[in-house]
Parts: sequence; C-alpha cells; structure tokens
Amino acid sequence: MSSRTPGRRAARFVVDKAVRPVAARRDWLREHVVVLALLVLGVVLSLGLTASAAQVYESVEDGGHLAGLDQPVLRSAERMRTPANKEAVTWFTDLGGPLWFPVIAGVILLAVALWRRSVEPLVLGAIGLAGGLAMTSVGKAVIGRARPPLRDAVPPYESSPSFPSGHALMATVLAGIVGYLLLRAVLRPWLRALVVALCALWALAMGLSRVFLGHHWLTDVCAGWVLGLGWVAAIVTLHQAWLLTRDADGVEPEVR
Repeated sequence: MSSRTPGRRAARFVVDKAVRPVAARRDWLREHVVVLALLVLGVVLSLGLTASAAQVYESVEDGGHLAGLDQPVLRSAERMRTPANKEAVTWFTDLGGPLWFPVIAGVILLAVALWRRSVEPLVLGAIGLAGGLAMTSVGKAVIGRARPPLRDAVPPYESSPSFPSGHALMATVLAGIVGYLLLRAVLRPWLRALVVALCALWALAMGLSRVFLGHHWLTDVCAGWVLGLGWVAAIVTLHQAWLLTRDADGVEPEVR
C-alpha cells in the first residue's frame, strides 16, 4: 500500500499543476466562444427572420387573409374604448416602452439571478433583449410601414415605423427567457403551468394593447410575436447545447 503512495502523489501533482489549469483555460475559452457564436448566430437569425417577416408582410399586403383582419380588428378596438380602459391600457402599454421596460426587465432578471445564484439569467437576458432590439430596429428600417392613422389612435401618438411591433417582440423575448429559466427550476406541475400562463399572458396582453390603442396593426403585433418566439427558441437551443457540452466535459479525471 505504501509503495503506491509516491506514485499516487506524483499523479495528483501532475493533475493539479498541469491537467486542471489546462482544463480550466479550455472551459473558459469554450464558454466565451459559445457566447460569441451565440451572438453571431443571433444576428444572422435576426436578419433572416426579419427578412421572412418582410416577405410575409408583402404577401398580406397583396390581399392575404391576415392583412384583411387589420382594419376590422382596429374598428372593433375603437368601439370597445372608454375613457377608463384607454387610461388603464395606456398605463399598461407604457410598461413595455423604452422608459419602463429596461427597468422591469432588469429587476426581473436580477431577481431570478439572485434566486438561482447564477449569472446565467443576466447573460441570457442581455443577449435576448439585445437581439430583440436589433430585430425591431432592422425591421422598422427595412420595411418602414406606416402606423394606423392618428385619428384612430389614442394619444400620446407615435411616429416611428410600425412593423414589427417592438412592444410585442420585446415582451415575448423577456417572457420566453424568464419562463425558460423558471421552468428549469420549478418542478411542481401546477407551478410550471402557472409560469407558462403568466408569461404567455404578458406577451399576448402587451401585443394586444398596441392594437387596442391604435398604435399598431394586428399584423405588426403578430410579426413581433413570431420574431420573438424564434429568437427565444434559438437562445434556448444553444443554451441547452452548451449545458450538455459543459456537463460532458466537467468530469475530473480519476487518479488510480
């Protein structure tokens, strides 16, 4: 037994001084390469989905069924408006605007990060929201669709291009990422169902508030939902792939 002790000590010394530092540097490099690849893929996917959304928009502009709902849905929203619900919906939709949305997103993601004791929620949230903002900016710049007429909208009015709806897209991205993170930690079926319901309700309500107030056409909001879901799916897929790679390479070599 004692004759094996020097050999075991020598092997342990090699592992501590050579193998583990190399493995640590490899893990550090892999993590940063994955993040960089995620960002690159996000840009490519954002542009591809935006181009696809533009093609869908062009098809519905030519008389497709979805575009045919824009005017009737807006007219229905106008008939449902009252002074009270206009004020309430305006307050709600402002939560998804440039003033309050960054604060709300930051607080939610920070709370999840503290609860999970991990920086992953902050990293995934930052990547997701940055990609969503890029999609919104590129889509508006490329398509330049006009918003509904001001006479059909509730003030304060907005003048930026209409397609896609940034509120719907960003709300979908935030809800998707937060929902994904919570589902990884919550095991009880009723809690998982509640998480899905609340996240879906947030994204749906934010998008529909834009139509109700006359700030967007229904097709703008639908495009925002689709683009947001596509981006969330890409993030979740790559994050899962990274987790599998990390877990597969994380087993320390056994010294015999």
